[in-house]
Amino acid sequence: MYAIVETGGKQLKVEPGKVVHVEKLAVEPGEKVVFDRVLCVRDGEVVRIGTPYVEDAKVTGEVVEHFRGEKILIIKHKRRKNYRRRQGHRQWYTAVKIESIN
Repeated sequence: MYAIVETGGKQLKVEPGKVVHVEKLAVEPGEKVVFDRVLCVRDGEVVRIGTPYVEDAKVTGEVVEHFRGEKILIIKHKRRKNYRRRQGHRQWYTAVKIESIN
């Protein structure tokens, strides 16, 4: 059984027991979170696809931790003008352990 949910402007395939990394959520570690924007649910041979979301489908999970991703370097450069800028960025993520798909 798996589902495809939309969160943080991205679509993720989630399964019960799996830990997924999503954009940072305003929820403390240890609390429950519910994803109600479910695009697709597959249970065995039965596939339900929403238009755009599946009615009465919810995915519940527990927040494990908040963490920052790898550093990404942003480099700006203009040729022949002696213009170079370098900037780093680390995005905040939330690890969520998926408990059930209803």
